[in-house]
Amino acid sequence: MSTATAPILRIENIHKSFGETRVLTGISLTVQPQEVVVLVGPSGSGKSTLLRCINLLSPPDSGRIWLEEQEITAPGVNPDKVRQRIGMVFQDFNLFNHLTALGNVMIGLTKVRKMSKKEAHDLAMFELERVGLVDRAHHYPAQLSGGQKQRVAIARALGMDPHMMLFDEPTSALDPELTGEVLEVMQQLAREGMTMIVVSHEMGFARQVASRVVFMEGGVVVEEGTPTQMFEQPVHERTRVFLRKIADMDSGGR
Repeated sequence: MSTATAPILRIENIHKSFGETRVLTGISLTVQPQEVVVLVGPSGSGKSTLLRCINLLSPPDSGRIWLEEQEITAPGVNPDKVRQRIGMVFQDFNLFNHLTALGNVMIGLTKVRKMSKKEAHDLAMFELERVGLVDRAHHYPAQLSGGQKQRVAIARALGMDPHMMLFDEPTSALDPELTGEVLEVMQQLAREGMTMIVVSHEMGFARQVASRVVFMEGGVVVEEGTPTQMFEQPVHERTRVFLRKIADMDSGGR
């Protein structure tokens, strides 16, 4: 078996509940290196919970997850080591307000990757340049727009040299005019070959950038396929209704 075709991520029959509420019910999914998988579906369908299971912020109740050759749900696995290989960007930035953009990117490099301050500074500046923010390196979060804060969060995640990236509705907290600058960075990452799983309602991004679109509802995968298949010839009526509703909202808001 060629390692070139081995999946980078394999999820097998994941279940997750919070109290009496079942959120994920038997999710299985495989992601290949350099794939961009966009998860879509109504609120409460389990998309964000799935991301949190993948990076072990909310470990699954049952089922198994492999990252490359390692089963990360196996007993004794160090979640912090796993998270160094899986970058995650949240919708609410999670920046340290007392640190500059540069400081926010450097802190993980010095504390987790144990780099010297000089090494961390140089890499942090490289990552800020990568997201178009080298001129804002010494600005604090309060001095940045929402889009700039999110790009700092992306630079911080990239600084950890992740094997793949998870994005949990990265533009949902942004004004429409700031959404584009974040999506542009994500498009560039896709062009560079970064493996990504993205929870998003940005259907334009899904059409243009996704390798695969996965429609979730009620804690299960209802349907998945290429953007062309999903947007033009979905198999399930529920998928058609959801995507049509999102398209109508997009056209009505522009």
